[in-house]
Amino acid sequence: MAVHLVCGLDEAGRGPLAGPVVAAAVVLPPEFPVELLDDSKKLSPKKRLAARQEILHRCCWGVGIVDHTTIDEINILQASLLAMEKAFSQMEERLESFFLREFGGDLECALEAITDGNCMPKLPVPGRALPKADATFPEVMAASILAKTQRDMMMEDYAKLYPGYGYEKHKGYPTKAHREACQRLGPSPIQRMSFRY
Repeated sequence: MAVHLVCGLDEAGRGPLAGPVVAAAVVLPPEFPVELLDDSKKLSPKKRLAARQEILHRCCWGVGIVDHTTIDEINILQASLLAMEKAFSQMEERLESFFLREFGGDLECALEAITDGNCMPKLPVPGRALPKADATFPEVMAASILAKTQRDMMMEDYAKLYPGYGYEKHKGYPTKAHREACQRLGPSPIQRMSFRY
């Protein structure tokens, strides 16, 4: 008998003018409190961080990061797909021990991947790309939360390295304040040079 598991995939950081794109891959355990989950953009920062801790502690997960230089080299779509592939690979390394912990050793695992959007990364399992999956599938919601919180923390760290750009506030997105900082200070070392300012 096989246990059917869903791996949710999502990314954060396609739209910013600076910083990496970050993806996450998450498989939920049977008793996970899904009421903690939602599309990451709909949750308050406090609720996102609380959900993140539960995901890290209880789920099988992976995170993939692709930096601004690679984004400029291969474009943001390909970088997002690459980040998802990296996240899935890291999750897959943890899957056997997660499966043994949750289901024991006498069952087989049938894994399917679902990603938010309309493009599917290259994965070694069957998969579906579904628009608005981050509002429908708890596994994709969890991936959305993990990717966003990971990227936000990275951008807060970059804000300390490169003060004056406001990364701790806008996280690299194309706000008026971000554009004005780039005009005033020049591009920061994590700027995506292929993006229009």
